[in-house]
Amino acid sequence: MEAIRTNTDPKPFDLMRQARDIVLDEAQALECLAANFPLSFVDAVELIGECQGAVIVCGVGKAGWIGQKISASLASTGTVSHFLNPSEAFHGDLGRIGTHDVVLALSNSGETNELTQILPRINQFGVPIISITADPNSTLAKHSQVVLHYGKTSETGHLQLAPSTSTTVMLAVGDALALVVSEQRQFQAMDFAKYHPGGSLGRKLSLVEEIMKPLANCRVADESETVRDIYIRYHGKDRRVGIVLVVNHEDHLTGLFTDSDLARMLERQQDKLFDAPIREVMTRNPFTVTLGSHTAVAVETLACRNLSELPVVDAQARPVGLIDITDVVGLLPNS
Repeated sequence: MEAIRTNTDPKPFDLMRQARDIVLDEAQALECLAANFPLSFVDAVELIGECQGAVIVCGVGKAGWIGQKISASLASTGTVSHFLNPSEAFHGDLGRIGTHDVVLALSNSGETNELTQILPRINQFGVPIISITADPNSTLAKHSQVVLHYGKTSETGHLQLAPSTSTTVMLAVGDALALVVSEQRQFQAMDFAKYHPGGSLGRKLSLVEEIMKPLANCRVADESETVRDIYIRYHGKDRRVGIVLVVNHEDHLTGLFTDSDLARMLERQQDKLFDAPIREVMTRNPFTVTLGSHTAVAVETLACRNLSELPVVDAQARPVGLIDITDVVGLLPNS
């Protein structure tokens, strides 16, 4: 049933104002954090950088969800990390913590019961704890080797009760920790691609040989062959590329001949050229990409040169495959 509007319903302008106020409150909290960033951050970076095991992230409720995101960020940027639910930890999952691990615990108050009850056990293991909390004198802080305290924050919204500003600040501290540690570990773009093979960025950072059509699926012809003979030879064979890779007697790529070239010959009634060597009608010195290049290089070449196909060649300029624009259409600018 459609909701009935009354004269007391908030107007769109009021809704937008409320939304902007919430964002501004959180932005102000982040500005305050940046201006008063805890000096203990350096100790936290060193502790994680020296960690021989994993960073075990703990948190309850909204802080737990933020903790899961921080753990995922650590893992994807070169630091082994897992999330541990404190409630489950108290019932056996403490065994997930190894002697070479570091625990990163999140709690705005630092007094969350499910979390504080496992802290003495973690201390008994001799595993260091880094805490992200608002209160440097809390139970959590007292059990921690490093305390990243961001000071008291006021939650935003009409009730100022739901975790909002505090979790935004927690997330910012966690992101800073993950990314600074990553830089200290000299984590590179190719490392990032290794952990993100399915995403757009990961595909761009992959190598061209990982996405190209192999030579076996391409049409390859010697430059002395005629256009007619080439198309007869490949007639009826399963192929998905509208291009002929033309090579010389040393198998070096010397040119390309596309289905568009064939169509133009038909339109111009250049029948004699069908029985001429393909080198007379091919496009010479085509653009190529070298084996071992990042896919981003191929994408940029296709986009900037307005190409539909891009041959992949080895160091000796011999064709090894082909990248079709349909293989990377989702990676093209403005696609």
